[in-house]
Amino acid sequence: MSLPALAITEGHPARANGDPLRRHQRLLRIGALAWLGAAALGQLLFAIYIVGFYGSSTLAGQPQRWNEVMPHGYVAGATAFNAVLAMHLLLAAGIVLGGGLQLWPALRRWAPAVHRWNGRFYMAAAALLALGGLAMVWIRGGAAGDTAQHLGTSLNAVLILWFAAAAWWHARQRRITEHRVWALRLFLAVGGVWFFRIGLMLWLLLNQGPAGFDADTFTGPALTALAFAQTLLPLAVLELYLRAQRQAGGLRAWLACATLLVAALATLAGSLAAAALMWWPPLAAG
Repeated sequence: MSLPALAITEGHPARANGDPLRRHQRLLRIGALAWLGAAALGQLLFAIYIVGFYGSSTLAGQPQRWNEVMPHGYVAGATAFNAVLAMHLLLAAGIVLGGGLQLWPALRRWAPAVHRWNGRFYMAAAALLALGGLAMVWIRGGAAGDTAQHLGTSLNAVLILWFAAAAWWHARQRRITEHRVWALRLFLAVGGVWFFRIGLMLWLLLNQGPAGFDADTFTGPALTALAFAQTLLPLAVLELYLRAQRQAGGLRAWLACATLLVAALATLAGSLAAAALMWWPPLAAG
């Protein structure tokens, strides 16, 4: 039963016509669409960068160019790990585009089979990305940052595996409402690497340069906090939104909407800064 229907059957006089509840739901929808739109744009720019830089340098027979933006990304002679990284990057581009499609309601209505198969690809790719990320951090070594940052990245990978399994299980059980909630959590966790990049660019923009970390060693409390916030902060915003949906009180709806709008502005600003300062220069130089 939907929330408006539940309100009517209970006969609550303030909600009998559904107006206050519908107004609160519209607020939540506006905030959610604003954040989703900003995230979709930012992730599209990220996917263009991945394909444009890593794809073009690989096809040109110059995989060593990966090291221009990813220290120790390509290691001569390390065929297996170079292949893992190449697959990791390819899946990253595909998953960014696939995730946007999964959140498009029209796809579920008009092409449910495409939604199901794209969802299977998305969950499988997410699991492979998480496992590949763990391998690159703890087995291959040489990843940027310190142990604290690696723990934050590993938390992101573990949550991706958990959320993918939960989303798949609820879909198999035909628990569609629960499946969608876990799929949203998965979408945000998969975006952790991207959130880290736009969060870093937003931090640099606000502080007009490095603050709270050493740019040479790429370590410091600001980066440690960001390594965990890349996953936990977006999930916290989502939980606020979900709770506001379940308990559609006026203050809760306004708070959730305001938080979503702030998140949308921060996401847009961080994405544009990352595109201008981080993603466009390598593409222009190539």
